[in-house]
Amino acid sequence: MLYAILCYNDEDVVWSWTKEQDQAVMARLGVVHERLTAAGKLGPSLRLLPTTSATTLRKTQEPPLVVDGPFAETKEQLLGFYIIDVAGLDEALEIARELAQANPGGSYEMRPVALYNPDRRAGAGG
Repeated sequence: MLYAILCYNDEDVVWSWTKEQDQAVMARLGVVHERLTAAGKLGPSLRLLPTTSATTLRKTQEPPLVVDGPFAETKEQLLGFYIIDVAGLDEALEIARELAQANPGGSYEMRPVALYNPDRRAGAGG
């Protein structure tokens, strides 16, 4: 079963890390990523730029309104996600706990994937 692990944190904190702090977190996460890849459980994952680079299309009016920034003001922002292939929620939680040990702070939301469209670009693997 596919699950999305949505990664939330205070982007002001994360983006204020020194290069060394960021590299240390990414190295710890890399250990978890390698294990999940070897086990055939890790699908696509990504890290998003800060919400200051976001643009939102509000669909509640016609024509839709385009605005700078995120849709909602929140304490924690969506900073990235993982797609994992696991037996169920218990295994997804176990993986999220491993990720949390490597990258403390913030929260992870586990959500089952209802529809997955693989990368369809020419020459793209997946």
